[in-house]
Amino acid sequence: MKTWLRANRNFLLLMAGFLFFRTAIADWNPVPSGSMRPTILEGDVVFVERVAYDWKVPLTEFSLRRVDDPRRGDVVTFSSPRDGTRLIKRVVAIPGDVVELRGDRLILNGEPARYAPVEEVAEPVAPGVALRGVREVEEWGGQRRVVQFLPEVSARRDFGPLRVPADAYFMMGDNRDNSEDSRFIGLVQRRQIIGQAHRVLVSADITGHWAPRWDRFAAPLR
Repeated sequence: MKTWLRANRNFLLLMAGFLFFRTAIADWNPVPSGSMRPTILEGDVVFVERVAYDWKVPLTEFSLRRVDDPRRGDVVTFSSPRDGTRLIKRVVAIPGDVVELRGDRLILNGEPARYAPVEEVAEPVAPGVALRGVREVEEWGGQRRVVQFLPEVSARRDFGPLRVPADAYFMMGDNRDNSEDSRFIGLVQRRQIIGQAHRVLVSADITGHWAPRWDRFAAPLR
């Protein structure tokens, strides 16, 4: 055994460094669901900066040092407070905010977001099945993003008002009517946040024989 360890020392050190990098510094995550469409598509692999908010002990939620605080509009990965599943959503409300939804329209701290139509699309929801999707620009507090609604599905379009307590965050998917987010799983504690997703690294069309989507390679997340 000792002989094998000495013979493979460089390889083992390389693997240890790689694992430390992925668990402590940065990571890349394949996205299997459409809850963040149109910002993130199924088949995207996103780059996640694990040290954006905290330096943590690898493979734990224990923070050694706070680096920054999550901001409204950040796209983050986190462990679901329901079952620990890794999810990727957008930070919609931060500690102290009062968040509310009325008819799928966001109201934050008493100020309604503004919406402007962009386009209608055929949104795939199952193999060979598509529903009407409506995409609109959502604007609040100087931030703008494209979100999507599915008028033909049953969804939780009304919520709150709810005041977000300290060290907690309200998350939502950009695909508002097809997202299991804080409306269903509850608020996300800061310690459950893994990191901030900055851009798509690579992308493949999982419904089109895994053909590369070249236009999405290195695309920033907005």
